[in-house]
Amino acid sequence: MNKKIRVLIVDDSAIVRQSLTEILSSDPELEVVATASDPYMAVEQIKNMVPDVITLDVEMPKMDGITFLKKIMSQHPIPVIIISTLTSKGTETALSALELGAVEVVLKPQLHTPEQRKEATMLLVDKVKAASHAVIHRRRVGLARAPKSVKPKLTADAVLAKPNTQNSSLVKTTEKIVAVGASTGGTEALKTFLESFPLDSPGIIIVQHMPELFTKQFADRLNEQCKITVKEAVNGDTVLRGQALISPGNKHMLLKRSGAKYFVEITEGPLVNRHRPSVDVLFRSVARYAGKNAVGVIMTGMGNDGAQGLLEMKTTGAFTIAQNEKTCIVFGMPKEAIKLNAVDKIMSIYSIAYEVQHQCKLHTDVK
Repeated sequence: MNKKIRVLIVDDSAIVRQSLTEILSSDPELEVVATASDPYMAVEQIKNMVPDVITLDVEMPKMDGITFLKKIMSQHPIPVIIISTLTSKGTETALSALELGAVEVVLKPQLHTPEQRKEATMLLVDKVKAASHAVIHRRRVGLARAPKSVKPKLTADAVLAKPNTQNSSLVKTTEKIVAVGASTGGTEALKTFLESFPLDSPGIIIVQHMPELFTKQFADRLNEQCKITVKEAVNGDTVLRGQALISPGNKHMLLKRSGAKYFVEITEGPLVNRHRPSVDVLFRSVARYAGKNAVGVIMTGMGNDGAQGLLEMKTTGAFTIAQNEKTCIVFGMPKEAIKLNAVDKIMSIYSIAYEVQHQCKLHTDVK
C-alpha cells in the first residue's frame, strides 16, 4: 500500500482551514495530518507531524507568511504551496514567495457552486500531489518521481485540431518563434531562461501554469529583470523580436499567422490536461502555424501537459529542447516528452537560452 502524502494546512481562517481539509481529505492519497492558525503553531506541527507538503496563507498575524517561508527554507526545506487571495497585495506577496522557494501558488478556492467545488478539488489535489514530488533544497534544485494519473483529461483536440504536417506555407517566412511551456518550478526557470536573451532575440511565447492576474505581475517583474520586453499577452498581440509574451492565467493562448506576421489569440475553452492555459494547446498551434520556423522548450513541471504538443512541433520540423532532470524542480513534463521521443536535446536550464539562440542563428554576447 502506498504511503499517503501528509499535508499541513497553515491559515488564520478557521473556515479556510476546514474547507481545505475537506477538499484534500476527499482524495485517498492525501492525509491532512495537522492544521495551524499561525506560523508559531506551524513550527511545532512541522516538528511533530513531519508533513510532506505545506499549504500556506502568506497574510497572517504574529508572523507573516514570507518570514515563515524563509524560516522553513533555511531550517526544514519542505514543498510549500501558497494559498493566496486575489488582490494586488496578495499577488505581489505570492510572487515573492515563489522567488523564496515556494513551488506553487493557487487562489483560495471559491466553493459557492458544485462546479466550483469540483474544479477547486481537482486543482488543489493535483497541486499538492505535484508538490510532494518536488525535492526542495536551499538552491531549489532536485529530482522528482512522477505519480500516477487517475482522472480523465481532455487533449488539445478540445481547442484546436491537429496540424497538417504537409502545409507548405510554413516555409515561406524566415522569422523564428520560440514556444515555451512550464509548470511547477517554472517561475524561477523562466527567469533564468529569459535573463539570458539579448535585445535582438526571436519572439518568445510562453505558457506558465499560474492563476489569472498573477501572470501580469509575474510578467511585469520579469520585464524589470530582463533585457528583452516581457508582458502578459493580450488577444491579437503581434509576436515581435526582443519580446516575450506570457499567456494570461485561466485563458488558452494560441499562435496564429497572417502572411508573414505571427500573432497570438487569447481564448476561453475547456481545461486541457486539467490546465488552462495548456502547453499542449500552445505547442499544437505553433506546430500548425510555424512548423520548422519554431523552437520548442519544455521545462520543469508535473504531469504530461506539453509532451504531445512538443512531439507535434518536432514532427512539423521544429527543434525541441527539454530541461534536464538535475535542474528541474519536478521532472514530469520533460520526462513525458522524452518518453514520446519528442525531444531533440536535453539540457540544463542554464544552457537552454544559448541553445535556442544558436538554433535561431543569433550571435550572442556572453561576456
